[in-house]
Amino acid sequence: MRRSLSLYIIITTLLCTSCAKWLDIKPETEVDKSQLFTTEDGFKEALLGIYIRGSKTDLYGKELTVGMPEVLAQNYTMATFDSHRYKATSQYKYDDQYFISRKDNIWKGLYNGIVNANLILENIDQQRRLFFENNYELIKGEALGLRAYLHFDILRLFAPSYIQNPNAKAIPYVTVYSNLSTQFATVATTIDSIVVDLEKAKVLLANDPIIKNSYRIGYPNQIDTLLNSETSNPDLFLQNRRHRMNYFAVCATLARVHLYKGDYAKALTNAKIVIDSKKFPWTNTTDFIAVDDKNKDRILYKEILFGWYIPLLNTELNTNWFSNGNSGMYLEQIDAQSIYETSSIGATDLRYNHWFMTVSNGNNYLSEIVKYRRNPLSDNQSANLHFLMAPALKLSEVYLIAAESSYDSNPTQALQYLDEIRRNRGIGQPVLVSNKQEFIREILKELRKDTFAEGQLFYAYKRLHSPIAGLQGTTIQPDNKIFVLPLPDDEIIYGNQKD
Repeated sequence: MRRSLSLYIIITTLLCTSCAKWLDIKPETEVDKSQLFTTEDGFKEALLGIYIRGSKTDLYGKELTVGMPEVLAQNYTMATFDSHRYKATSQYKYDDQYFISRKDNIWKGLYNGIVNANLILENIDQQRRLFFENNYELIKGEALGLRAYLHFDILRLFAPSYIQNPNAKAIPYVTVYSNLSTQFATVATTIDSIVVDLEKAKVLLANDPIIKNSYRIGYPNQIDTLLNSETSNPDLFLQNRRHRMNYFAVCATLARVHLYKGDYAKALTNAKIVIDSKKFPWTNTTDFIAVDDKNKDRILYKEILFGWYIPLLNTELNTNWFSNGNSGMYLEQIDAQSIYETSSIGATDLRYNHWFMTVSNGNNYLSEIVKYRRNPLSDNQSANLHFLMAPALKLSEVYLIAAESSYDSNPTQALQYLDEIRRNRGIGQPVLVSNKQEFIREILKELRKDTFAEGQLFYAYKRLHSPIAGLQGTTIQPDNKIFVLPLPDDEIIYGNQKD
């Protein structure tokens, strides 16, 4: 792919927060790569730029978390007055101008992140002498992991699923910074390339600080180091490893990718690395249900393996996207109750009770989504329990991967994995199924409940080529015309991609 010759790193006020401030860098800088990669701090800055790019609204800052995939998965009621211009997308009208603009920006944005990762990888080996302690391995491992992660999401959006056609034309897997175009790879070849990058990252991150017994996961306002050591390292670059592509995030991504391919053995192996580490605790019920927002953990923060730091979640999304009456994104109450099965096993489901707020709308009731709502004062440690994060990978998905991957060989264990999630969400009744088809239905229902407004459900429907459970009891039959987003035109695919 043709690229500009400078690396664009956007440094915003995000750097002023304790969860992302690695360096004291001037705002809004454009750094020539010949200067950037002459110091260790330059490599850190370049790596930070990938995370900042991912947190923008056209990517995980909105579109790929609460946006397009959730709309495609039928997780929102589309109002007659569609102020956000997503109605056509919910109807899979892929010739709609607003849809085209959003999906093209997703393509460009993800590849921009990949370009920046490639710039790091192109320069880091010959500059290894610049790095102190384990920073070379950490930075290279994160860059490889991010390159794989971003390619995988492009694959899941713009190419057929592996189960449908592993030999189909997929996407370019770009591994070099060049002005030459990269040829399209097949679905299978792309997945193989993703796995190679992730396995390399896994080796490089074998000494990630997060693996150490002394690294204890907790909330940022817990001063007692026995409860939380995530911010105790004097090196800001080594703090809050869960905000970045750490060792366990790489393992979870590998599990996700292998499941997508249908390789249950390797998916289970990587999922169990996370589970057996016992590093990530389930959220205490008292933290989930706390009345005061500053003491409330709606996003299940300690269960996040990797997330995107997104200040927008506390402003525009909660005042416009989710909280704009029936012209915003919401659910009819009857649909929310159906998804969370409140008339049966879900009567005590903590997610329904604390992620949705009932709002009267004339003779009808709406379920307003409050999952990302927080104390409006600020995002400092004294005002809220956790940072403003959107989950990218979290513990419950790893358990779901382990459950699905182990069903054929050990259905009892598979059910135990699923029941573990349900118990920690307030559901005491065990799963009862008589065959794998029923079990997969339960997996999909649980995934929908636990990753609501996180952007993962659509990919699961696609992976399994499963019917999409629509609202008001409707069902949408699986179809590649729905599951495979149209590629951008050649100018976008092969043109310069700048921030």
